[in-house]
Amino acid sequence: MMTETPEARVKRLYMRSIRRGIKEMDVILTKFADAHLRSLDAAELDAYEAMLAENDQDLYQWVSGQKPAPAEHAAMIDRIMSEFND
Repeated sequence: MMTETPEARVKRLYMRSIRRGIKEMDVILTKFADAHLRSLDAAELDAYEAMLAENDQDLYQWVSGQKPAPAEHAAMIDRIMSEFND
């Protein structure tokens, strides 16, 4: 079994960031991915990938502050939210 290179993983996660189910999440995650995805370490990429597996409606409620993010995604959601609060 071939392992994915770090560069291929970043490209794959970037595509998953920019092509979501709802336009708002496309915009939010594209901005974050453009600014930070290439600088995330392996553990942060793991956290980001796990968060991307979540439903877009849930993600939007978390990043917009409508609902609190679950503990396993809270740090990444906070990081994404800070991109829009600067």
